[in-house]
Amino acid sequence: MKTYIVGVGMTKFEKPESRDWQYWDMAKEAGTKALEDAGISYDLVEQVPVGYCFQASTAGQRAAYEIGLSGVPVYNVNNNCATASTALMMARQFVAGGLNDCVLALGFEKMKKGALGSGADGGDFKTSPVARHYGIMAAKHGFEMSPPTAQIFGDAAREHMELYGTTEAQLAAVGAKNHKHSANNPYAQFQDVYTVDEILAAKTIHRPLTKLQCSPTSDGAAAAVVVSERFVERHGIEDRAVEIVAQTMTTDTEESFASGSCIDVVGKPMSREAGRQVFEASGLGIEDVDVIELHDCFSINELLTYEALGMCADGESGKLVESGATTYGGKWVVNPSGGLISKGHPLGATGLAQVAELSWQLRGQAGARQVEGARVGLAHNIGLGGAAVVTLLRRG
Repeated sequence: MKTYIVGVGMTKFEKPESRDWQYWDMAKEAGTKALEDAGISYDLVEQVPVGYCFQASTAGQRAAYEIGLSGVPVYNVNNNCATASTALMMARQFVAGGLNDCVLALGFEKMKKGALGSGADGGDFKTSPVARHYGIMAAKHGFEMSPPTAQIFGDAAREHMELYGTTEAQLAAVGAKNHKHSANNPYAQFQDVYTVDEILAAKTIHRPLTKLQCSPTSDGAAAAVVVSERFVERHGIEDRAVEIVAQTMTTDTEESFASGSCIDVVGKPMSREAGRQVFEASGLGIEDVDVIELHDCFSINELLTYEALGMCADGESGKLVESGATTYGGKWVVNPSGGLISKGHPLGATGLAQVAELSWQLRGQAGARQVEGARVGLAHNIGLGGAAVVTLLRRG
């Protein structure tokens, strides 16, 4: 059964503790905006999967109750940085499987200042769900005092540089592109533009990654209304419907750990397989995609994802971003929102914020950051531990 996104909403992503609000306040804002965008009321919603990482059990109910008290099932979803896209996938499956006609996917996060710990819930490395991943890193590169997520991705960047000759300037070019894109996004946490040289000169978080190549901690929420084809027809909302053409989730396989490489352990094999499955299911290819929102938690992950999605051969991603192929006027526009690096990264909201941006792009409602003629969009959301979700969207 075909599924559609007919309404999206999000809050502005903000630095933690910069505004006096609770997670249920931001969830109410995003969810209400999504319903208003769809032109429907909450009493039509049949189920609500809610994603978050840092709040207590049943925080999903606490958040959803601010939107309406209709008694519908609420599911609490936690899949590390891929949490929001997992909530979206649940919503799509409920509708595609014929169980429901209208589901609200909701995601939020209220975070603390500072870098993430060893996993979504912190803790020590011996008991962390990602201890196996960090063990691969430590065996090859040792363990330092810098933030662990920056370490593992920074080590992946160094491996890429050693294998393929990727330069620090090419890594910085990802940050420069995404910061430039975010200048036109009122929802972005940062809207400042930086040159490659300024990004290279910023504080080093873990070599070779500087602060302006790393996603920040953020507060924020996002939501999407997912419906069936008959719901679209019944309510006459074809003008706002964006089809979910294909969607898949993959998790770590033996390949993720066998090589002992941080490139593999941070998720490139998962992303490659998720992309393959989505293109196979849809009959489309990466060449058919116009606009992409991908998981640039660190600049290196954008480069790894170019390769995983087939946008270029292994080792060619640094040259691809330098060429201008992934910005306005190029073959694709990647992260027109500013991506995680500049838009922000509230873990439980990120995947749904990506879909919100793509929905606006495909409906021609993205304002100054509009990708001209965009008809097919791809969202890529990944979490260590691990999960990779790729969603292919189409309009008209």
